[in-house]
Amino acid sequence: MAFKTEIYVALDDDHPAVSLGVASVLSDKTGLVVVGQATDSTGLMSLLDESPCHVLISDFSMPGGKYGDGLALIAYLARRYPTLRTVIYTMFDSPILMWAMVRQNVTGIVSKCDSPSHLVNAVRAVCAGQKYYSPVIKELLLNNMQMGEEGRLTPREAEVVRLFCAGGTITGIAGMVHRSVQTISTQKRSAMRKLGVTTDAELIRHVLGNGMATSKDLAGAEGVQP
Repeated sequence: MAFKTEIYVALDDDHPAVSLGVASVLSDKTGLVVVGQATDSTGLMSLLDESPCHVLISDFSMPGGKYGDGLALIAYLARRYPTLRTVIYTMFDSPILMWAMVRQNVTGIVSKCDSPSHLVNAVRAVCAGQKYYSPVIKELLLNNMQMGEEGRLTPREAEVVRLFCAGGTITGIAGMVHRSVQTISTQKRSAMRKLGVTTDAELIRHVLGNGMATSKDLAGAEGVQP
């Protein structure tokens, strides 16, 4: 998708100061217009319904919203707004999650450890139908290509592992993402096999050691359709 005129951008981050900083960066660039800001998925849906835009710049983990966060929210956005392009702006440094996002067709990922100026390049790239990964993200992806099965978790496996390591139970996760307990259990076992771990304790140590989950990741996962 290419735009000959202005590119309209929505922002979503549970830290308003981050969105203000991003808006400041974008406002200095010709042709980029910020249409609004949200702090969770509930506010985001209202914003997108009221102010259609070309690109969303969104944090990955945002607790408290009706439509969840993470990979589940990305999938929901793709169904509800099929022409919307999304750039994920995140502090996560887990190759597992980065590859899961790539496999879920997220074409723009920018690390908050990189210069915010990369957001401008990412917005323009995804609008042109191209991919853009900032230097930190690109390094994570390239390095993980040599790490065997770990980089090949499916998006659903990665999301189940993230929620489990943040404190969720198999039954609780099944209810959150509207899949069966058996399906969630199978996806967890498959992920553990790929990661080379055999116990829940090993799984949690492995994932936390790779920066994949935080204590707030469970929040806001209600109402997300599979």
